[in-house]
Amino acid sequence: MAGYTSIALGALLLLSCAAWGSATVYTVGGSSGWNTGINYTDWTSGKTFTVGDSLLFNYATGAHTVTEVNSGDYDSCSSSNAISSETNGPTTIQLKTTGTRYYICSISGHCGLGMKVAVTVGSSGSPSTPPPPSTSTPSPPSSTTNGNHSSAPGLAPASAVASLAGLVVLLF
Repeated sequence: MAGYTSIALGALLLLSCAAWGSATVYTVGGSSGWNTGINYTDWTSGKTFTVGDSLLFNYATGAHTVTEVNSGDYDSCSSSNAISSETNGPTTIQLKTTGTRYYICSISGHCGLGMKVAVTVGSSGSPSTPPPPSTSTPSPPSSTTNGNHSSAPGLAPASAVASLAGLVVLLF
């Protein structure tokens, strides 16, 4: 009986760890980082951003900025009404709310060369809609998987938790 108890407790611990590690850190641009000439619309394609995830912008301090702007300023590459701006690279931004977030590089000419990314953030467990298309130039495909999920899978469904809890009770 003690063996079954250990297995049940181990399964419960494993499930708890999966729930704790559900946030994902996305390296913006993958191995190319935050730079000109990258098609960030292609980079966001197929990714699902949720509240709690983070965006890691890899760039050298002084070479670029990460400036959050509204939709209109994103389209026109203007940072005159910036929501926030970071100048020290690398920069990590935690996605705390749902909705579309817009980021550009505010150094003159960089946004026009493709340094802008829009991410649509959904709530945990619900898929997000893709960001609007960008007019940036495409980048060659990368053979690395940088920028993909770098953490444990998402939260277990409530039914799985209830089933596991029932199993634990049964074993005792």
